[in-house]
Amino acid sequence: MNPTWLKALALVCTFGAVVIAIEILVRTFIKGRSEGHAINLRLKMIGKGRSHSETMNLLRRADSALPAGVPPALVGAARKFERMLMQAQLTIPTGQLMLLILLAPVAVFFLILMVMFGLGMGVGAGRLLMIATFAAAIGAGLPLMILNFKATRTRKKMQEQFPVALDVFVRGLRAGHPISAALDLLTVEMPDPVGSQFGLVVDEVTYGAELRDALSNMAERWDLEDMRMFVVSLSVQSETGGNLAEILENLSKVIRERQSMFLKVRALSSEGRMTGVMLTVLPVFTFVMLFILSPGFFLDVANDPIFVPGFIVLLCMYVSGFFIIRKMVDLKV
Repeated sequence: MNPTWLKALALVCTFGAVVIAIEILVRTFIKGRSEGHAINLRLKMIGKGRSHSETMNLLRRADSALPAGVPPALVGAARKFERMLMQAQLTIPTGQLMLLILLAPVAVFFLILMVMFGLGMGVGAGRLLMIATFAAAIGAGLPLMILNFKATRTRKKMQEQFPVALDVFVRGLRAGHPISAALDLLTVEMPDPVGSQFGLVVDEVTYGAELRDALSNMAERWDLEDMRMFVVSLSVQSETGGNLAEILENLSKVIRERQSMFLKVRALSSEGRMTGVMLTVLPVFTFVMLFILSPGFFLDVANDPIFVPGFIVLLCMYVSGFFIIRKMVDLKV
């Protein structure tokens, strides 16, 4: 075929692909504008037809409780992992997620082996260890880092929104609403994560739980001192009486002053925290990029007898350094 016709055909195909892509984007945008957007995840799930009880169980991850056969030594780590998934606002069951995280490194490992066999490269103990480490870093380490980043960001957003939620709650009380109606006001006026979490509290109370227990469960799920102070304030006021609106207004001021002090401490320690992050991420990033761009840099020396014990010692030193750095930069205010 004439090269001129080939160029014309390529231009026509490119133009058609761009037109189709623009049409899809415009239709998606118009559909989203016409349907509207729920202010938080709970209302969005209810709007899609889920019942209140099903939405509550998914957001609380009630169906992902720890099985009875978990060893006692792993219970703490399993609960932290479950809390991280809840804070990341994932609704996928824990069993399915763990299966994906376990299968991904295996798939990456065998994919690399198939490529090496296809290129006619030999495989020894050192290369197998190197490939297994790379597969674990890509298949399991990277997804866990993304989940932890998302959970940390949501937790920070929760801390920032909580004083605002208290202000809205106080205004509702002063407007004459009862406590239950003031809490329900937060579920429709506040975005995620505060709106969905107080929505869970309202749902739990609707299904028969005590308000104090529902708020305590929320504070336990997020492990935030601000929430615990809020629960204690409500408990003390319900037993001793007093102006709840004034109590919560003072609590909001205390929380804001505490957050201001925390931000000052973070600013003063920013250099040390950034150094810790770089020392933690840079070795993994360098290893992964070198393995992708120039695999021979590692594989050529992987057959050396001293490589396997040296590499194992290196991994142990990195893991110990990771936990030591986390302890050093984990500041409590």
